[in-house]
Amino acid sequence: MSEAAEYNPPKIWTWNKPSGGAFASINRPIAGATHEKELPVGRHPLQLYSLGTPNGVKVTTMLEELLALGHSGAEYDAWLIKIGDGDQFASGFVDINPNSKIPALLDRSGEKPVRVFESGSILMYLAEKFGAFLPTEPAARAECLSWLFWQMGSAPYLGGGFGHFYAYAPTKIEYAIDRFAMEVKRQLDVLDRRLAESEYIAGSDYTIADIAIWPWYGGLAKGWQYGAAEFLQVQDYKNVQRWAEQIYTRPAVKRGRMVNRMTGHPSEQLRERHDASDFETRTQDKLTAAEVQD
Repeated sequence: MSEAAEYNPPKIWTWNKPSGGAFASINRPIAGATHEKELPVGRHPLQLYSLGTPNGVKVTTMLEELLALGHSGAEYDAWLIKIGDGDQFASGFVDINPNSKIPALLDRSGEKPVRVFESGSILMYLAEKFGAFLPTEPAARAECLSWLFWQMGSAPYLGGGFGHFYAYAPTKIEYAIDRFAMEVKRQLDVLDRRLAESEYIAGSDYTIADIAIWPWYGGLAKGWQYGAAEFLQVQDYKNVQRWAEQIYTRPAVKRGRMVNRMTGHPSEQLRERHDASDFETRTQDKLTAAEVQD
């Protein structure tokens, strides 16, 4: 592999050229809104503004799991935020999440709307609100939250580190790919060892730890992330593979993975979700077919 020209950092960094790569058009070193636009609001108590990335799938899976348990208060409208178009920098979105990242949730069920941002925070908020998927016994709760926050600290090495340099960067940098591939394989080994002794991540019960970790590491194990399954030899992590498939058999997980999704087969894309019947009537293949008939 040819070596990139050596880079000598200036004394003070300045933003004077595009960063390059797949997300160059939306990367910037400042926060705040770039344009005025209010967010749509649907009829349900919970308003979700998101995209079907691993972080987005965490929350749609959680909501679908809550609905499957019979929690009618978890009914939600899921609005599509196209991050490639900069929707996350609209004034309405920034009002809910000043960090301009998906997912963002607005709970309108009470007297005063409550904003919740960051996927781990949303999972905790919903688990506590509905009393589900988060143990109450102190040791079990601590174990669950430890693994939840393990995911928060670990996934940036998988996504922003390995995924960026392996799949999205404008040039392939051997050092960067090797550095993050090594870390991701170490993380997979952490999970594999844990799942050798435990059915689910936090113990014998399915919890928000599984809901948080599965979209990233379960997706990686199933070959959905960055086209890197062979490169990382994910099939070698047998316990992760068992767990990834076990989680994927859950109907709520399958539904959660469809919501706000813009890639894959059109029958698996439900770009916006406003009713449970949308899974049967408003997937992208059906909408396209209806347009052709018109």
